Amino acid sequence: MSCIEQMKYDLLLERISFKEAREYIEKNSDEVYYVNPGYKIFKDYYVIGVPPVAIGAKGEDLIFTYVKPCHGTFVMKIKSPEEIERLREKEKKKVMESLKKGGKSDDAAESPAASYQDLWKK
Repeated sequence: MSCIEQMKYDLLLERISFKEAREYIEKNSDEVYYVNPGYKIFKDYYVIGVPPVAIGAKGEDLIFTYVKPCHGTFVMKIKSPEEIERLREKEKKKVMESLKKGGKSDDAAESPAASYQDLWKK
């Protein structure tokens, strides 16, 4: 797909904050996964948001945030059992890698950035 707007979707919330979107997804999903901004869904859509970005699954529906420049943040749902399965597999893989490392992620071993500019030095 070249554009999410060409897919069959339902808008659940319109023009809201990232926090409101995350809270809605957490309360209205059977499963919730947290991804970083830039996580790719539907092969060519990058999720935008303030971490942690929640993506939910309810039945066969994927519930996620959609940011449209100049219009704000929306919460949408699209029927996509394939995308939900891919998200589950990625989450399972992430947990298994964490267990192999003794429960510590690479980020936990590093000291936190001292300033905003230190974030961009990495």
